[in-house]
Amino acid sequence: MKIRNAFTKENILNVFKNFGKIRPKMNHTSIITLSALTLILFIAFAIRLFPIRWEIDPKTGKSNLLLSEFDPYFQYRFAKYSVDNGFLAWLWWNDTQRWYPQGFEVAKKAYPGLPLTAAFLYSIISMLGTGIDLMSFCSLFPAIMGMLTCLVMYFLGKDIGGRPVGLLAALFLALHPSYIQRTSVGFFDDETVGIFSLILFAFLFLRAIEENRQMGSTVKYALASGAVLGYFCISWGAAYYPIGLTVLFVFVLLIMKRYTRRLFLTYSLTFGLGLFIAINVPYLSPNYLLTSAIVAVAGVFSLLCLAEVLNALTTQKWKAIAVIAFLALIIGGFAVLWQLGYVQGITGKFLSVVNPFTRAESPLYESVAEHRISAWGSIYYDLGIGIIFFTIGFFFIFGNLNDKNLFLLVFGLTSLYFACSMVRLLVLMAPAFSLLTAVGIAGLLKPFIALLKEPPKISVKKKYGLEHVGKEFSGAAVFLIFLILMTTVAFPMPKVYRQAYAPTTISSGSLSLIPSEPVQEWINMLYWTRTRLSGSTVVCSWWDYGYWLTVLGNVTTLADNATVNGTQIQNIGFIFMSNETQAIEMLKRYNAEYILVYATIYYSSQSGSVGFANAGGDEGKWTWMASISGKARERFISQGLISDDEMWTSDLDEVRQMFGNYTLGTHWHDSNNDGSATSDELIAVSKGQNSTIYKLMNYALERWVQVQKSGSAPSIKLLYFSEAYIAGLDNDGTKYGGVVPLVCLYKINYPED
Repeated sequence: MKIRNAFTKENILNVFKNFGKIRPKMNHTSIITLSALTLILFIAFAIRLFPIRWEIDPKTGKSNLLLSEFDPYFQYRFAKYSVDNGFLAWLWWNDTQRWYPQGFEVAKKAYPGLPLTAAFLYSIISMLGTGIDLMSFCSLFPAIMGMLTCLVMYFLGKDIGGRPVGLLAALFLALHPSYIQRTSVGFFDDETVGIFSLILFAFLFLRAIEENRQMGSTVKYALASGAVLGYFCISWGAAYYPIGLTVLFVFVLLIMKRYTRRLFLTYSLTFGLGLFIAINVPYLSPNYLLTSAIVAVAGVFSLLCLAEVLNALTTQKWKAIAVIAFLALIIGGFAVLWQLGYVQGITGKFLSVVNPFTRAESPLYESVAEHRISAWGSIYYDLGIGIIFFTIGFFFIFGNLNDKNLFLLVFGLTSLYFACSMVRLLVLMAPAFSLLTAVGIAGLLKPFIALLKEPPKISVKKKYGLEHVGKEFSGAAVFLIFLILMTTVAFPMPKVYRQAYAPTTISSGSLSLIPSEPVQEWINMLYWTRTRLSGSTVVCSWWDYGYWLTVLGNVTTLADNATVNGTQIQNIGFIFMSNETQAIEMLKRYNAEYILVYATIYYSSQSGSVGFANAGGDEGKWTWMASISGKARERFISQGLISDDEMWTSDLDEVRQMFGNYTLGTHWHDSNNDGSATSDELIAVSKGQNSTIYKLMNYALERWVQVQKSGSAPSIKLLYFSEAYIAGLDNDGTKYGGVVPLVCLYKINYPED
């Protein structure tokens, strides 16, 4: 039997000929949609690249991309370790340069999703010979993800309200200030993949439960949504949100009697696969299933099983028996697990999001600015006039409460609550805000666009002076809505432009203002430690600067932004707020060789006065150092570090009285007891002026005056510390808007026993 060879020369040529005849079917609407979407994606990517200008050396024109904020440096360190040592090496990595002396066990304390994703993609592009370094790749990664997230947002919006809603939602997300901040160049943190995963998960899950979909297609979408949910869980702690959101959405569907077998199948596959992926990560482990947020998944699953059983039963008697039995089983099982201690409650910052009043009990959480409750002013500044259309969007989805609109309703309300609870979670509200605003605008424009296409002739009495409503009326309405939107993104000064144009945190020297040029002081200090000290040199600093010192400065630090050891942070706070003798006793425990403080000062050329600027330095953070260490007052007493009658507290008002409420070491004295304090009533506070941080910062201030203004040698005498290097002494005070950042490193000189 002769077998014909399918891969003949003639067959191959025919394939290419037929391929050449293929023409994509594109109508006028599709071309406009594709063009608009391409423009939106270009804007989304380009606007996130603006901070690059701060990374370009004006002398050489070369770019040296760095990361922004603090956490991204750990994500980079994790990715670099995976690239250098293999993708599984992190499972056994105890990072001894962090949280000295116990180190940081990465597998047990970190989410691996983002760094492993970056390491994997970087390995691919490296094989292609691009020549880009890992730091630059990680710096550009957020901008790329921001653009891709807008693309996914288009498809989700299209499914909910059609192409107009998809395009508008993608545009609003591309220009959302909070989302720009979290996806601009350098912000290599969990949100970059987290928001992308959230939107993609919602898109896949909602497609899976569509009524007219083939069951095989439902299974594929459900498995895909489960995979994305699992990736979300191993990438960002905020995975509690999409899990809770979906559980609440399905619960509402059950209450509204919208149960379907397709919903049961989708829910089971999604959470089955998603949680299976999550518990295989050491940081989460199977204990993740016993948290109260995840137990709710099992609760709703039980209700879905009950709904399926009720559909199969025919008599009311057996339905009632089934309901009672299921509810007794669910409630009883949960109560038993809770009493036995197997069910873990939500703790830490996750609990503080649900109940923001618990934050007052933890100065450590409250000390972080982005963990504070959102003020209405900050919410309006972030959302702008779009709040009006956001509210109107609720009106339109209430008018057509199908499954997708119901999901959007729950999404919008819950994200609004959490955004109000914590400033940082405004970024979590960005997708819901973009979708609802798009729905509101599309709903308002729909009748006017219909009039533009086919204007009706409306006859009225002559006394009203109007015989018909034409296209002009509709065009004016559309133009008016356009102008209102422009007040948010363009006039009088584009907020999105200001947000995107802000430099990376290290390029702004962590100043609380946008400087006129890149700030070099921190970069100079980190270069000094990297070239003068060894990786095993222990440097004590406030936890804000730990990542920078470890990753860029290549020294060993006691704490960083991971805040995994609250006791150690209390000890560091004690070091800075106690006197030198007490501080040196605590420093001995860590074998620290250097101590670092960061101060910002100002100089007035007119009056000749010099003082602390409170522009992002430790002069504005000392209250938290005192308050956080005040939580451990009894422990310090039991360890003999302070006496029983020595003042120390975690209450911020009392802290300011003890150490000074005007600036560290001084406060206003109201001699008249009527609030009419004057400058001559500024009195010294000895406890503040004897604190270690006061002496270290004021020594640096006097050194700057000595160098720049030919002043005398510092009057402050340090007992156990000597100047090693102070970055910023060469700044004459004319740069950075008159603020002088001083990054001060001191050698610790332990007394002889």
